[in-house]
Amino acid sequence: MTNAEIAGVFEEIADLLEFKGENAFRIRAYRNAARTVEGMVESLAGVRADAGRKLTEFDGIGSDLATKIETLLDGLPLKMLEDLRKAVPASAFDIMRVPGLGPKKARLLVEQLGIDSLDALEAACQAGRVRSLKGFGGKTEAAILENVGFAKNPENRRMLWYDADLLVQRLLEHMRGCAAVVRIEAAGSWRRGKQTVGDLDLVVESGTPQSGDVAMVMDHFGAFPDVQSVMLRGDTKMSVRLTGDVQVDLRVVRGASFGAALQYFTGSKEHNVVLRGRARDRGLSINEYGVFPITDGETATSARDRTPEHGATEEEVYAAVGLPWIPPELREGREEIEWAEEGRLPTLVSVEDIRGDLHMHTHATDGEESLADMAAAAIARGLEYIAITDHGQRVRMAHGLDASRLLRQWEEIDRLNEKLREQAREEGRKTPRLVVLKGIEVDMLEKGGLDLPDEVLEQGDWIVASLHYGQNQPREQITKRILEAIENPNIRVIGHPTGRLINRRPAYDVDMEAVIDAAASTGTFLEINANPMRLDLDDVHAAAARRAGVKLVISTDAHSIQGLDLMRCGVIQARRAGLQAADVANTLTLKSLQKLIASSR
Repeated sequence: MTNAEIAGVFEEIADLLEFKGENAFRIRAYRNAARTVEGMVESLAGVRADAGRKLTEFDGIGSDLATKIETLLDGLPLKMLEDLRKAVPASAFDIMRVPGLGPKKARLLVEQLGIDSLDALEAACQAGRVRSLKGFGGKTEAAILENVGFAKNPENRRMLWYDADLLVQRLLEHMRGCAAVVRIEAAGSWRRGKQTVGDLDLVVESGTPQSGDVAMVMDHFGAFPDVQSVMLRGDTKMSVRLTGDVQVDLRVVRGASFGAALQYFTGSKEHNVVLRGRARDRGLSINEYGVFPITDGETATSARDRTPEHGATEEEVYAAVGLPWIPPELREGREEIEWAEEGRLPTLVSVEDIRGDLHMHTHATDGEESLADMAAAAIARGLEYIAITDHGQRVRMAHGLDASRLLRQWEEIDRLNEKLREQAREEGRKTPRLVVLKGIEVDMLEKGGLDLPDEVLEQGDWIVASLHYGQNQPREQITKRILEAIENPNIRVIGHPTGRLINRRPAYDVDMEAVIDAAASTGTFLEINANPMRLDLDDVHAAAARRAGVKLVISTDAHSIQGLDLMRCGVIQARRAGLQAADVANTLTLKSLQKLIASSR
């Protein structure tokens, strides 16, 4: 199992224990373990395979949890989880997916109102029965009714891109161990970098079915450890169901068709429809087997046995319809065809372009590492500058910083920067390897204003303003709070501007057009939060910000050293928005970034 799957198991155990009313310390232990595992970049399977390491070396993983992890890694069921699932009604799992409904409230709904489905929950809200329960009320009932649709939407059951990527990398590593595989690539929505992924698609170049190579590829595919069942096996296509109910489709093609198959199965549907239309205009047809002259009676099946005019590479396919190669992240049927026709395809931002990370937390609030440890990890990753942005005092659950604690932390940052400068002098360097900016993530208060005074904030280098509370306020009120923060001259960037958690919580109701216009007017940056559960701004809003001339900042919001490696998730989101390095403020040198900030206020 992947880290994400193990974290999901521990989170489910915690939910089920809470639903049953079990000991709070036991519940917290599983939630903490889920958070630890989810935040790890190195795989637990790899740690276990290292004779010199133990699973218990990680915070919150004791011997009992380590044993359970080993059981899961062995592909064996957890008796505890099986027993809990039997003890909890099946309807509770769907109910707990409604944003704002935790295990305790789900239990009340099941036991006191007999709710056995999302439809029944919706009907109970419409009939006014939910508000009668202790601890609910009319506002809660209205919020549940509003969020039931979110839980029902099948889009909110798809894998996060990051989780899909972990699985894709394992699949590719496994398949490359087959001697009959000449080339292999993953396609579909994973390759386009969509924030969530349904099924996975693999395209393999190999020999012909007659040579026996295809059978060898399929046998090897079926031997992947997570395969639970084979759904289909044909001459060149095979579909399997993996642990976690994930479908993976494998297509085996000849070398002359590999590029065409990769392009075809990468999609999207809207993008491919345009390509096929351009092909028809040129007397050509495009399918997964290649680019062919249109012939009466031609079908995709008959084309499989012909040698295509073009198709060995994606570049050939696009050139055949008069276009340059288009990056997969842009293939959504938006502006990319027009850009390609006019020679305006952007050179998309890459991870290598990123010079700094401007949103992260330490153990001063809810992070796991010290200031010095985060700085050392940033140096190891080649970053030139970072901002330490622990929470302000409003976030009490994270032990947020009041003014005196914040100023003490900034003094500590000053001392660390002096130490880094001294190290640079000793190494004969003109500049230190890293500069640490004095930052804070202040909260936009429900009633307006920020949770720390301006006379403190103006002493900092990089102030992030975020909205964590009052997310159910009316659209006008939430928008007003964000616009007020944008107008504050101390605020450099708006963090995770819509507050969504993918698959868990919808974005709050905010006028993003007004937010983008205000940011453009004041020179305030907007964040693309790289946490795979946020990816906020989304690609559509990020593209709108780009068109308005707003600078974006891609930040990890890291709460651990491993969290710094999530930058690539934010970069992929930026690429889907068509962003180039020039659109992203933290691709600049620190000196250029500081000049940009100074000129915008």
